[in-house]
Amino acid sequence: MGIFSIFSKEKKESLDKGLEKTKQSFLSKLTRTVVGKSSVDADVLDELEEVLITSDVGVETTLKIIERIEKRVARDKYVGTEELNNILKEEIAGLLEENNTNDLNEVVIPETKDKPYVIMVVGVNGVGKTTTIGKLSHQLKNSGKKVVLGAADTFRAAAVDQLIIWSERVGVPIVQQGMGADPASVAFDTLQSAKAQGADVAIIDTAGRLHNKVNLMNELSKIKKVMSKVVPDAPHEILLVLDGSTGQNAFEQAKQFSLATEINALAITKLDGTAKGGVVIGISDQMKIPVKYIGVGEGIEDLQVFNKKEFVDSLFN
Repeated sequence: MGIFSIFSKEKKESLDKGLEKTKQSFLSKLTRTVVGKSSVDADVLDELEEVLITSDVGVETTLKIIERIEKRVARDKYVGTEELNNILKEEIAGLLEENNTNDLNEVVIPETKDKPYVIMVVGVNGVGKTTTIGKLSHQLKNSGKKVVLGAADTFRAAAVDQLIIWSERVGVPIVQQGMGADPASVAFDTLQSAKAQGADVAIIDTAGRLHNKVNLMNELSKIKKVMSKVVPDAPHEILLVLDGSTGQNAFEQAKQFSLATEINALAITKLDGTAKGGVVIGISDQMKIPVKYIGVGEGIEDLQVFNKKEFVDSLFN
């Protein structure tokens, strides 16, 4: 079984609670689909397609799921509607399996040739970027890692101030030069400072302006270039933070950002306040980028490492 199959009871409760709105909406739509029907026929599949699309799973991913179910129905000849729940659960889990990393229960930082492990965080304003950084720092610090933050979102005074508040709250050092400073210079200083302190992880916050993709691309590549002068492979992780409650809009942002820079991890926040949790399935499938973290509540522990098995389980149970 290995260490990672132990998903703590508290985490599971928090996940269940965080996905409550999505689950209620999804299962009630599903129930309406099969009412009065005994077997999964073309009509049921048509309605199921609509359920998935209106649950923000996204059109392309929905079509994949329907196709998988059609194959099973054809293979097994007769599939009763009472089995549909399980089949759907298995097929969604199978889909997530294909484009996600291992199921973990805590934040794991890979070994790198040079320390620190550098996480560059991107995402538009208002998606919960700073909060995600704060909660992530807290969890890393609790697991014995030495963390340094860099306030390179210097476009807004509020972004720098919020990160300072989080650094004080969590008790991790921060490198900042205030609003209007050169983001690349802040990133450079952060890595030098992290290196000097023997830190394990450096987390760099960056500006989330999407209204001009060229500027964004230039800024992000400049930050990356400067960081690699201090730590050759930096950044090891480019984490895109998305607000799950925006549904399909989060999809669009993911596409835009992946055109601007090479994203290799996703955090999907604010799932507790919305019925659009299905977006996690769609984004994970369409972007082919692992969803690493999900935000399922206000609490500092409510940023969870995305465990797809537990996620699908919470949606259907």
